[in-house]
Amino acid sequence: MEKIFDNTQVAFALKSDTELDRAYFLFKMIDSEPLVRIGTAVTNFALKAHLPVEGLIRATVFDHFCGGVNENDCLTVVDKMFTKGVSSVLDYSVEGKEEEEQFDAALEMTLRTVEFAKERLAIPFAVFKPTGLGRFELYEKLGEKQTLTPTEQAEWDRVVERFDKICSEAYKKDVALLIDGEESWMQDAADDLVTDMMRKYNKDKAIVFNTLQMYRWDRLDYLKKLHETAKNEGFYIGMKLVRGAYMEKENKRAEEKGYVSPICVSKEATDVNYDNAVHYMLEHIDKMAIFAGTHNEASSYKLMEMMNEKGMTKNDSRIWFGQLYGMSDNISYNLAENGYNVAKYLPFGPVKDVMPYLIRRAEENTSVAGQTSRELSMIKAERNRRKGK
Repeated sequence: MEKIFDNTQVAFALKSDTELDRAYFLFKMIDSEPLVRIGTAVTNFALKAHLPVEGLIRATVFDHFCGGVNENDCLTVVDKMFTKGVSSVLDYSVEGKEEEEQFDAALEMTLRTVEFAKERLAIPFAVFKPTGLGRFELYEKLGEKQTLTPTEQAEWDRVVERFDKICSEAYKKDVALLIDGEESWMQDAADDLVTDMMRKYNKDKAIVFNTLQMYRWDRLDYLKKLHETAKNEGFYIGMKLVRGAYMEKENKRAEEKGYVSPICVSKEATDVNYDNAVHYMLEHIDKMAIFAGTHNEASSYKLMEMMNEKGMTKNDSRIWFGQLYGMSDNISYNLAENGYNVAKYLPFGPVKDVMPYLIRRAEENTSVAGQTSRELSMIKAERNRRKGK
């Protein structure tokens, strides 16, 4: 397979010299773990104390990793990326809410993004997080097969109703819908609910997509079981495949509570698991659709090779590659340049509400070996290329 991800001219075509310098500065900061920790603590403190830091955050880390403070704010970025063939997934990244009115607000916002996606070729997917529509503890209790109190049952019915409202709209408007994965101890209840939505709305093709976090060693078996169910009941499977974003939290909880960690024993085992899931889905692509959310070059090449071996067109509508905005531009833009379907997750929301998301990104970049140094080396290469002109 031709190595296409080293082309920095394509990767950073949309970045001005100033934006490139900012990216370099940011990844340099993220590259230093103590700095990330100090920066995180200071930022949290400043926001809680209502110190005037929003402007600074907005001008640096926020604008690099986010599309804007509301959906309209994102359109400049959406349109700009689409000039290079890279689509967007508008991701309302407000986390950790607990109140019914906040869940209803997230429902309305997600419905708006579905409408946005229907109107714009550049936005092929809508997305939401299960805990954006209901309390974490409620999913957890259901996942542990505990009986809900009548009040909790009424609350859960509202969660189901919110899910159904979004999936139904997505179905009517023919907009593919990604539902994010979260911590393993709440995921069972979310999986069951998403499967119900697939039963209902994936009769003709994959509209509703669940997420498999492949750093969990049990996920390939889960996919195979779901496939059996789908074959028996006649529905299509949509899956976003990612490696996963809660590893430290997962391992820590397993240790504290004395159960076997759901996380693969090593990075290598996770990589194998991820590629096996992609392979399995491609083998059954007549009844499945894949959103391959990965910043891993080797996995991206493998998927490209598999598509080629199966004689599939590069822009087959059942296969999408996905990366996060502000990261792995060398993968996204070079894939798009070569004719593949690519979408960037474009987080948005009020600066202070999106901070938990941004902090997780910084920590994830710090903990994934090689991720930040790869970003830095690509940015350096492009800066040198421009200076050499």
